[in-house]
Amino acid sequence: MSALGKSNKETIMTTTNREILERLFHQRTINLVRGRIFDQAPSPLPTDLDFDKVEGMMLGLAIGDALGNTSEGQLPSVRRGRKEIRDYLPNRHAEGRRVGLPSDDTQLAFWTLQQMLDDGGFVPAHVAERFSRGRIFGIGSTMKQFLRNYKSGLPWEQCGAPSAGNGALMRIAPILIPHLKTGTTDLWADAALCAMLTHNDAGSTAACVALVSMLWQLLAMTAPPPAQWWLETYVDTARELEGDTRYRPRSERVEAYEGPIWRFVQERVGAAFLNNRSVLDAGDSWYSGAYLLETVPSVIYILMRHGHDPEEAIVRAVNDTKDNDTVGAIVGAAVGALHGRAGLPSRWIDNLLGRTADGDDGRVFNLLESAALKWVRTNPS
Repeated sequence: MSALGKSNKETIMTTTNREILERLFHQRTINLVRGRIFDQAPSPLPTDLDFDKVEGMMLGLAIGDALGNTSEGQLPSVRRGRKEIRDYLPNRHAEGRRVGLPSDDTQLAFWTLQQMLDDGGFVPAHVAERFSRGRIFGIGSTMKQFLRNYKSGLPWEQCGAPSAGNGALMRIAPILIPHLKTGTTDLWADAALCAMLTHNDAGSTAACVALVSMLWQLLAMTAPPPAQWWLETYVDTARELEGDTRYRPRSERVEAYEGPIWRFVQERVGAAFLNNRSVLDAGDSWYSGAYLLETVPSVIYILMRHGHDPEEAIVRAVNDTKDNDTVGAIVGAAVGALHGRAGLPSRWIDNLLGRTADGDDGRVFNLLESAALKWVRTNPS
């Protein structure tokens, strides 16, 4: 029996996920290179891991999303013409109160967590079915395609669209929670399958596995890493998984490029940091929308410049990027994992309603308490 006290059902479930992934690699139906990471267990987490760090990761995601979603899609230059956003804006879905409400980022991340709690781990078919129920706030085009595919009767593994949008990256963080006590290579299999569920794209799935790897390492840290760690760690993981991808900027304002996302990050983000460019200026140079060639460099650059300061990192994401709710959610997950719940401003937590749907106030907090009891605070034999 493992430290998590897995039942036979749970053991079969995780083994099946690895078998599914190997089959997809063999059939070449998952758009991803089978890198060495799938054979390398993550470094052990501290045996006395404080769930405050895990709560910080998930609450940081929800906070970044909530701070940004009331001004999502505005060009940063337009948003900058108003007062800087440092707290929740009045929300029409809460009688004009200044409280934090979710968009699809928070919904899909916490629906994933809820389903894993029900199942004792990640069951792709069940998460796919969960995504098909309930109204998704601000649903993106790739998610709409996934739902059309799923509701047409296709198996879950055939429903993901070939999209390099950021919709998988924004919801990937909770996938590591069931693995906190075990820390096996099953984590990478779950991350890859969870990513390709909706976005079957090499750049997207590589980014998701890379982010999960970074979050795992951040949970173990007791101090912020050097600025270059963010860039180097992302690139080192993603470059082996992306393969021979050919992404191009979608904005004519961006300098010409063709190639993988990791190389764009390595070249453009590294140069921006050496030149000490502001987040706003750097984001303008590669755009900062929902396309991963824009989202990933924005996230990594914000963390390089402000990862030591969780409040400022999230504020810069929310104010200085176009797809600011999702960039805020991903940045929030990273700084939350590093600094923990205690490192996030209490006013943001206190005024977060914790919804995952209409009117289910407090649901986010209840799910985190259940996860703590199931996977961290108890250790059944």
